[in-house]
Amino acid sequence: MEKLTNKEEEIMRVLWDLKKAFVKEVLAELPDPKPHYNTSSTIVRNLEEIGSIRHEAIGKTHRYQTAVSKEE
Repeated sequence: MEKLTNKEEEIMRVLWDLKKAFVKEVLAELPDPKPHYNTSSTIVRNLEEIGSIRHEAIGKTHRYQTAVSKEE
């Protein structure tokens, strides 16, 4: 697995804890100062592009979950 940025790692830790979450739920769990929603959404999409997470379409939104374990 490729090296993650600090913000990517924070989001991954939240997703490992929550198991499945929408971007707004991930954002609520991040420490202050919280990034803007659009910034968080971009980071989540980048994590999906590199294969660290995947999504499940629910209506017009996506619920995300990790695709790799903490150990990886």
